[in-house]
Amino acid sequence: MADYYDLLGVTRNSSADDIKKAYRKRARELHPDANPGDAAAEEKFKLVARAYEVLSDPDQRSKYDRFGEAGVGGAAGGPNVGDMFGGGGLGDLFDAFFGGQASPFGARGGPVGPPRGQDLEVVADVAFEQAVFGATVSIAVRTAIRCDDCGGTGAAEGTKPVTCADCNGRGQVQRVRNSMLGQMVTTSACPRCGGAGQVIASPCSVCRGEGRNVTDKTYQVDVPAGVDTGSTLRLTGRGAAGPRGGGAGDLYVHIRVAPHERFTREGDDLVVALPVSIAQASLGTKFLLSTLDGDEEIVVAAGTQPGREFVLRQRGVPKLQGRGRGDLRVQVRVDVPTKLTDAEVDLLRRFAEGRGETIASEHGLFSRIKSAFS
Repeated sequence: MADYYDLLGVTRNSSADDIKKAYRKRARELHPDANPGDAAAEEKFKLVARAYEVLSDPDQRSKYDRFGEAGVGGAAGGPNVGDMFGGGGLGDLFDAFFGGQASPFGARGGPVGPPRGQDLEVVADVAFEQAVFGATVSIAVRTAIRCDDCGGTGAAEGTKPVTCADCNGRGQVQRVRNSMLGQMVTTSACPRCGGAGQVIASPCSVCRGEGRNVTDKTYQVDVPAGVDTGSTLRLTGRGAAGPRGGGAGDLYVHIRVAPHERFTREGDDLVVALPVSIAQASLGTKFLLSTLDGDEEIVVAAGTQPGREFVLRQRGVPKLQGRGRGDLRVQVRVDVPTKLTDAEVDLLRRFAEGRGETIASEHGLFSRIKSAFS
């Protein structure tokens, strides 16, 4: 069997976070949904899941580093990876969507009782103003919800789950194997009941014993003021429902903020350009600037230079992890005209001559080029 680190594409010095990120990437690439009908990809997906199951657990990872597969039960003594996708039917569909027990978001093999459902992730696109001031947005997610027909038990009406005879309801089985260090006892999820401690003799006809159904749901998410692209909101219990009454996972909402046509964001500050003409910058003027909070009067003094910045305090983005707001920084941009009438050229020429400034000759190269196209 391939080395677990090689399966995930990490090194033995990789951190737990690096291993989790690597697993998520590999799982997305090899997931049966992404490779329909590809038996090799499905098998590789199971092996990658097994590798993550071991390397994500500090104790198992330590044993694997010292003794290899023998230290963690190996392919023969560990959890039955081949059973990760259930016994067929709807179980295959659920585990294709929600990753089985080896998912980093769900419960790994071992604990007694139904496993917790998978955490889900979704991207929420919000407008610039919604990110600044906060808003409620709708998000759609494909998820698993509790089956109403059986109440999440997975058992047909009038029946109920029974204690698993293989593990006596513990949800775990122990195996003893001999190694060069002596006998080693490994504990793993019971392959018959999947760690639930119970089996279903008469499955529910709607969910086929899963206790949950796949559907599309829409949630209303409160986006707090001050979020930015890359912010993540955690909605506890809004993830996929666990099989056979297992607890629901969480829903992680990743925020993506649309750009604004005028404003840009620098931390908690907003920045906007204020275009002024040469005459306005030289002689001074007033502007009524439209901001996200309403109109603000900006007084441009005579002689204002390009790049001059006016700061409007507490007109920026609310601080997500604190009180108050950032500032609105208004940056002066002097626009130089690119097309002038003859009268405007004459005025500017006389202005330059009055200040003793050297300008291009009227009969120079630019004048000849202009005449050629007249």
